[in-house]
Amino acid sequence: MTKHKSFHSGPRVLLLDIETTPTLSYHWGMYQQDIAINQIHKDWEILSFAAKWLHHDKITYIDKRNKRMLRTIWEMVDACDIMVTHNGKSFDSKKLNAQFILAGFKPPSAHKHIDTLLIARRKFAFTSNKLEYLSDKLCSHKKDKHSKFPGFELWKACMNNVKEAWKELEKYNRQDILALEDLYKKLYPWDARINFNLYRDDSLNICHCGNDNFHKKGFALTEAGKFQRYKC
Repeated sequence: MTKHKSFHSGPRVLLLDIETTPTLSYHWGMYQQDIAINQIHKDWEILSFAAKWLHHDKITYIDKRNKRMLRTIWEMVDACDIMVTHNGKSFDSKKLNAQFILAGFKPPSAHKHIDTLLIARRKFAFTSNKLEYLSDKLCSHKKDKHSKFPGFELWKACMNNVKEAWKELEKYNRQDILALEDLYKKLYPWDARINFNLYRDDSLNICHCGNDNFHKKGFALTEAGKFQRYKC
């Protein structure tokens, strides 16, 4: 197995986003349809994924035309200490697990999961918690609109193996990772729940942003005692 690195002191933080195909089925109507198992024509599958290690520039992108796509995703998830997604706890992670077990893979190594959608829901009252809205309001990298193949047309064209659609999907998937990374850096300081220093072998304290430049800022009081407070 190939071991991936975050190329930065502290935990290996993986930013991940997957795209999937829809399930194709036979049905008679368009509203409130109950689809039986024997009406499924083709089950869903992972169409593509993009991922990058925090504090490193390279974005890994692979789509289903590459037979090593699922293996590569598994290796990266297996190597990470923390995974960052948007709506990944409900979607990406469970979809990946379904494909992993179907392919005969063992569970990836245990890791923490930061979901920026859940942070947005817990700490704020934005008009929308979608990545498109949040990245537009908060980030320098915005979610791509894939205007050459608008809406569902992009997924349909990729399933029909349209070459230009695959190029558009890659651009879209890669841009999602950049938008996710920006959003993570904006939101996580408001709801930091993981001590990044637990992943270090030395005594240097670091922030989740990777910075080790702290200054004292008063004290935190708990029922157990009084503790020095630091700010990055």
